[in-house]
Amino acid sequence: MANHKSAEKRARQTERRTMVNQMRRSRMRTSVRKVEEAIRSGDKTAALNALRSAESELAKGAGKGAAHRNTTARKTSRLTAMVSKMA
Repeated sequence: MANHKSAEKRARQTERRTMVNQMRRSRMRTSVRKVEEAIRSGDKTAALNALRSAESELAKGAGKGAAHRNTTARKTSRLTAMVSKMA
């Protein structure tokens, strides 16, 4: 447990930041899952729309530090390739 006032404040900030990052990562995973489901269903327009929103969520997550930028770039690239490969 924190012994100094500054350490107590830091612990509070870390707790809040952790919750925000968890929500951000959850949103990112959900958006990726929606793209994958649209691909499995075979609906290209739905997949494109889901991909657009997923790209946005992934970029936000990388920009805010919730995920590493290379990870989000890799996921975006793979999703884009899968959607492009659709008939």
